[in-house]
Amino acid sequence: MAVLPDELWRRILEIGALENTPNLLNYRDFCSLSISCRTLNRLSSEDSYWSSFLASDFPQYPVPHSSAKSLYKLCFKRDKEKKVLAHKRAVLRMESRIAEHSRRISELESLLGKEVMRLKAAASELSNLRNVKQASVALNVWQPEIVRGRQKQIIEQCTVNVKSRISALDMEVKLCKQQIATFDKAHRDETSRLHAAKELLASLTYHPLRDCNLPSSSSCSRADECNSRKKKMKTNINIFGFIFNCLKQWHRDIRQIVEDVY
Repeated sequence: MAVLPDELWRRILEIGALENTPNLLNYRDFCSLSISCRTLNRLSSEDSYWSSFLASDFPQYPVPHSSAKSLYKLCFKRDKEKKVLAHKRAVLRMESRIAEHSRRISELESLLGKEVMRLKAAASELSNLRNVKQASVALNVWQPEIVRGRQKQIIEQCTVNVKSRISALDMEVKLCKQQIATFDKAHRDETSRLHAAKELLASLTYHPLRDCNLPSSSSCSRADECNSRKKKMKTNINIFGFIFNCLKQWHRDIRQIVEDVY
């Protein structure tokens, strides 16, 4: 790279950063180029490129009178701090939502437990009253004295109006079942929302270096490592492919000029 003149490299950087090309270079590409060789490191620090990046990435800031690269670094740092704070707020909101879903689930589980207890009590009392009703009907039919005495004892122990109480208990059982179905549906919906919120929180707090310690962590597969390397290689290929295309196009233009002259 060092054998090529600065004017050629400067023209390549101008095409990528200043002109409206489909393979437009951004500040990340310039940072990658700056560490590839000393020539690109020196040329990529010129203010003309960073003024263009500043105008495109941070249009709210005026054109600087001093170093555009220094101002871009300052703007980038402030923007990064804003994004970090916004990310923290999003994480806190999601954690608060998870806590609210968990509280609501506990409340629904408590209500479900109470309704189940009410249903069991009403069903037990309803079963006893139906036995009383059957015993009162059976007294009109001849039965052995032992059985008849037992049925009289059952009837005497009941001090409420059997018919009206059975009707009331039937309504209470239906109401309990309806309430249980309502609470169960709400519990399932709230559980689904809780799982969705936990997935969102996991995506917000995911950090590839912390959650996947390459290559020592056994939980991270070799495929993930290969994909990460391929992604980095693809980025580098795109940058240097752009440079290669520029050089190839200029080579064709120069050959055409030479052929036209001779």
